Amino acid sequence: MTDTRTRRLRILSELIRSGAFVSQEELTEKLKDLGFAVTQATVSRDLEQLGAVKLKRGGVLSYALPDQLGAADWSAGRLERILREFVVSIEAAGQLIVLKTPPGSAHLVASAIDHASLAEIAGTVSGDDTMFVAVRDGVAIHQVMARFERMLGQQKKKSTHE
Repeated sequence: MTDTRTRRLRILSELIRSGAFVSQEELTEKLKDLGFAVTQATVSRDLEQLGAVKLKRGGVLSYALPDQLGAADWSAGRLERILREFVVSIEAAGQLIVLKTPPGSAHLVASAIDHASLAEIAGTVSGDDTMFVAVRDGVAIHQVMARFERMLGQQKKKSTHE
């Protein structure tokens, strides 16, 4: 990593910690104001490398870093709120559960599931708007689906699980 990139990541981390930045565009402009020649795509890659996620805190959506999220934030209640807010559909596929989210939200849901340390989940893989949840061998997929469906409330979610 170059010295400039290391410095930019450090400054970006400080910006996230000190302010309520709600968009990559805002962060891009602030970094430009500080003398960095960056594009929104560069900031997007930097945010991903830092593990930054968008969270709603006090009714305001803003970026946060993983170390700003205490263990209590990932309780079952927190996971349920994240699932209800961001998951638009859920489907079983073998020993995987496929969750669809709005664009740019899959990593947030995957991180919430990973941090919840659910015994029946081996891990997650996320893209932009789709994520896979790997269910451990020996765990019945329908039980995990039922648990997620309960958390989702299913009032507005589409499930293809019977």
